[in-house]
Amino acid sequence: MAELIYPRMAVIGCGLIGGSVIRAARAAGVVGEIAIADASEAARARIVALGLGDLVTGDPAEAVRNADLVVLATPPSAIGEAAKALASALKPGATLTDVGSVKHTVAVAMAAAAPAGVFVIPGHPIAGTEQSGPDAGFAELFQNRWTILCPQASTDPAYPAAVDRLTRFWEALGAQVELMEDKHHDMVLAITSHLPHLIAYNIVGTAEHLEQVSEGEVMKFSAGGFRDFTRIAASDPVMWRDVFLLNREAVLEMLARFNEDLLSLARAIRRGEGDVLQDHFTRTRAIRRGVIDAGQESPEPNFGRDRK
Repeated sequence: MAELIYPRMAVIGCGLIGGSVIRAARAAGVVGEIAIADASEAARARIVALGLGDLVTGDPAEAVRNADLVVLATPPSAIGEAAKALASALKPGATLTDVGSVKHTVAVAMAAAAPAGVFVIPGHPIAGTEQSGPDAGFAELFQNRWTILCPQASTDPAYPAAVDRLTRFWEALGAQVELMEDKHHDMVLAITSHLPHLIAYNIVGTAEHLEQVSEGEVMKFSAGGFRDFTRIAASDPVMWRDVFLLNREAVLEMLARFNEDLLSLARAIRRGEGDVLQDHFTRTRAIRRGVIDAGQESPEPNFGRDRK
């Protein structure tokens, strides 16, 4: 029988990640009641139709009353305001976490809003698809994926137990959990996630301009690599706008390093230095194999998306 880790969970924002947390927690039997708050009336109607929550509301404060776990699944730039809006309704001993891919600025905002006696533990499940909205979530999204938790400095002797409790929650959802300092998280994700998305948005944007002068040939003759870029570039534009603005320093540092390496490759091509190119491609191929060996290959593109 599954362990009931949190008798009542509130999720603020029911898009891909929020909806997947709800479905996965329900399937694992680790939560009791589920309250959902979403600012969109249309989204709330769909949430009700899907039967995702025991309580569905547009008021975050109403959703979090008596909640043992509160998951902020709004766009990153809205997390601070969402935390402020619900802070007065949080009960002592509740855990306040999030699912955003930027951690330091979000951690500061959450800690500033949370009242004493509430455990603030920022989090980031490294999983997703380019889909969004209440229909996009699926319970298997976190299986064999990493979730990073960023515990904060705390003198409360109960805080470590709260971190352990949230760790058990994510593990029950199928995730592997890593504890990490929030600023270090932002640097790591800048290279593994944020910069690749920026590159994808740029390449697809360039192709859009070429499309106008090539009568559809760019799209018609797209190879697999370009199709992969279009999948990434189809991700939620609001969320990624927030990510780049909130993690600008780390992203710009990684972008500078990327530009230096790109210039080195351009120089090798210009000079006909095939050995330099082959050495670089061999090293990057080994990294790809390492990703597969670590079990971090993405699910099939349509995995779980037909759920209604």
